[in-house]
Amino acid sequence: MRAGVEASMGSVGDSYDNALAENLWMLIKTECIRGRTFTTRSEANLALFEYIDGFYNSRRIQDRLGFLSPIEFEEKHYAEQATAEPTNRNTRQPLLTS
Repeated sequence: MRAGVEASMGSVGDSYDNALAENLWMLIKTECIRGRTFTTRSEANLALFEYIDGFYNSRRIQDRLGFLSPIEFEEKHYAEQATAEPTNRNTRQPLLTS
């Protein structure tokens, strides 16, 4: 390129560079903003924060987590850890109990 800048991924004409960001903005628009009006910028910022931090990052069901929310996935993980046989953290071998 003339400016000496290279694309981070993909090639000229590919949409890979912006696909994840565009997907997130589409979700924000459809799940958080559409149909709402905000009287102040602060009100809009709070709505975005509550959506992203309060719902999207913690409660939204995700395919890659087996259709569980991150909170449900963590709860399941720790419940399984609590019922699993105790192991030595260094060797991952069962602990010898007498």
